[in-house]
Amino acid sequence: MKRTFLALMGICLVSLSLHAQDTTAFKPVEYPDGFTSQLNVVYAKAKDWEGKMDLYLPPKSAGPSAVVINIHGGGWNKGSKESQTGFSTFFKMGFAVANIAYRLTGQATAPAAVEDARCALIYLIKNAKELNIDVNRIVVMGGSAGGHLALMAGLLGNDHRFDGNCPGVENIKVAAIIDKYGITDVWDWGYGTRITSRSAERWLGDKAKDRKFVASVSPITYVNKNSPPIFIVHGDADPIVPHEQSVELHKKLKELGVETEFITVEGGEHGKFTKEKNSELNKSIVAFLKKLGIAK
Repeated sequence: MKRTFLALMGICLVSLSLHAQDTTAFKPVEYPDGFTSQLNVVYAKAKDWEGKMDLYLPPKSAGPSAVVINIHGGGWNKGSKESQTGFSTFFKMGFAVANIAYRLTGQATAPAAVEDARCALIYLIKNAKELNIDVNRIVVMGGSAGGHLALMAGLLGNDHRFDGNCPGVENIKVAAIIDKYGITDVWDWGYGTRITSRSAERWLGDKAKDRKFVASVSPITYVNKNSPPIFIVHGDADPIVPHEQSVELHKKLKELGVETEFITVEGGEHGKFTKEKNSELNKSIVAFLKKLGIAK
């Protein structure tokens, strides 16, 4: 009995050790003097799950600030907000940053992640005065699955179909979306003739073959002439998310007269761009936001 107890204790200690390593594997976000941080702020709840975000806020003396909501990728089934640390481009522009976590496939299937992205946006709108945020200068950004969620959060506008966990806010809008190689057509990614992924089917769960539902969680469905401006970047050698998905999104935006910029990274894989190219992309993002009057 004693040996069994000691063995169980050993397993628990190893598990705790591994968990500690997981949570300390990423460097903390470095932010400028005068900024303040609020970590693990609860923006939504779903049963026993708490949606948390890390906030990095500029000095209030500068007046209400623009904010970028950052959403990590990982095929909706992995990843963490702690892996996201490179916000210096936005800090230099005086932006606040809201870096969010959301429910992964193992916790809840679609549309849970979309619901969470929307709730994070709505939380910032609800608490804009307290956080000193300018609701007219909200940008949503993400890469891969995070790009998909950024598009969904912004393109839904005042369509409240996924807002059941955070009702009561109207006039929901974002000033711009930054989509980095995001999934725009979930059905195509799961079952199309190009690059496909089992991540789509797993995330869709029991709705995996419901084409109407899959369309409802696909950003391309919601593009219209009133859509917010969208900056798109995608490598043309992406082996995970088809470059053509971004091509088709950009084409539809242009046809409808929506402000958009699309940068194709020649030979670029799935977010694996050179340091020089990333620097160029950051400059292009800044120029895009300044052109829109979001960055001052």
